Amino acid sequence: MSVKAGKHARELLLKEYRGVLSTHSKAMPGFPFGSVVPYCLDPAGLPLILISRIAQHTHNLKQDAKCSLLVGERGAEDVQAVGRLTLLAEARQLCDQPAIEAAAARYYRYFPDARNYHRSHDFDFWVLTPVRWRYIGGFGAIHWLDQVALANPFAGEAEQGMLEHMNRDHAAAIAHYVELAGLPTRTPAELVGIDGEGFHLRIGQGLYWLAFPAACDSPGAVRQALVQLAHAETWPTDGAVVP
Repeated sequence: MSVKAGKHARELLLKEYRGVLSTHSKAMPGFPFGSVVPYCLDPAGLPLILISRIAQHTHNLKQDAKCSLLVGERGAEDVQAVGRLTLLAEARQLCDQPAIEAAAARYYRYFPDARNYHRSHDFDFWVLTPVRWRYIGGFGAIHWLDQVALANPFAGEAEQGMLEHMNRDHAAAIAHYVELAGLPTRTPAELVGIDGEGFHLRIGQGLYWLAFPAACDSPGAVRQALVQLAHAETWPTDGAVVP
């Protein structure tokens, strides 16, 4: 059961891209302080955030790195009947320049507007290292989990190469994925991330994760999955797509 719950929790983490970061208040000791932050997942599958040095939550984290990130399914009419995930974590600021550059390249694909305020203001990248996870999949489906994150086997040059190839040469296939999944068509979609279980599309400022028909452990398997989806008449999954 915990393996299945862990998979569902990870899919929720992938499908969403913003959550409530709760830190220990420095200004009001003893009180939790919640703030909304966007995130993407780093190569280890951990939430990567970009936060201002003058923000209250940053001051809080510098004093006490213990925090939590609450992620819930977007657009739910009954929030208690759908999935939500709380990550209890230790926040760690990235200080090594190569690590910062790699984080920036990844984060900007998901949030291109962040490039401007990162350059003009004092923002830093932080990674949330898990201590434990609490996943609720609906009424009665409650789990404490020690393992949810899954490393991305393609992070780096392999992923970047696949993304560039798809966005440059296969716009029609990407448009077909959007149609199959019932996603917004107001602006063209761009492929911004590929992991072993699916891929991320960015449409305007919205992000959408779509699951592969089966997990992929090589670029060849990814190619096969993307070709299959490009020719599919319906999405070949049982509910992994969230518009």
